[in-house]
Amino acid sequence: MPLLDDNEITQRLEGSQWRRAGDAIERDFEFADFSAAMEFVNVVGGIAEDRNHHPDILLHGWNKVRLTVTNHSEGGLTEADFGLAHAIDAL
Repeated sequence: MPLLDDNEITQRLEGSQWRRAGDAIERDFEFADFSAAMEFVNVVGGIAEDRNHHPDILLHGWNKVRLTVTNHSEGGLTEADFGLAHAIDAL
């Protein structure tokens, strides 16, 4: 899958809660408690497995989750990354 150029990445991020982080995109989520954060992580894990595209997941501060998405095999951002982000946004 081809890498997206900077203009394509900027366009896809417009109006989104995702932000650029080097060769990745990331988004922070905050939940009512640890249990809700863990439930979200498990749902994201299922989506990632279905798509065979896995984000880096950081659970911190008992109720916060940061997801970082990149295409490790391609060395940057591709359509697959934004597809995964869109699927997560739909939760």
